[in-house]
Amino acid sequence: MSTLVKFFVAPDDTSAGLVLRTGPGQGFESLSFGNFDPEEAVVEWEGLLIGAGFEELVEAGEPRIVAGQDDDGCVVFALSSRLSAALADAGHSRLRDVAASWAQLRVEHGEDIDIRIAGVIVGDLADLVSSARRRNQSVYCWVA
Repeated sequence: MSTLVKFFVAPDDTSAGLVLRTGPGQGFESLSFGNFDPEEAVVEWEGLLIGAGFEELVEAGEPRIVAGQDDDGCVVFALSSRLSAALADAGHSRLRDVAASWAQLRVEHGEDIDIRIAGVIVGDLADLVSSARRRNQSVYCWVA
């Protein structure tokens, strides 16, 4: 499980990949969280929001790695355009439902994510995605 998770806005994959060693600095709008697997989470969120199966999304290469190794060290990955659109378009009640479902999924897999914290993560990420889309940029995740 990761210890540091930062979702951030960047204009493109190249710019996002440059943060691999140090993480996104003050030049990037970002959110910091910890102690959950964001690669698994974004696939679960996309499945919950659009109805795609976990295996289907993983087989499609989600999440797409932009920089780093998936198995050791830091990694930067992109949120899919489908997930970004679904987060940006979801209303507050839909986001709360997704957060509750995600928290329940994690409990079923032996992790305890408080439903309120899940709501903050999903809601704040939806706000970040909306901000990025207004600037015609994308959201990425740096994991250390």
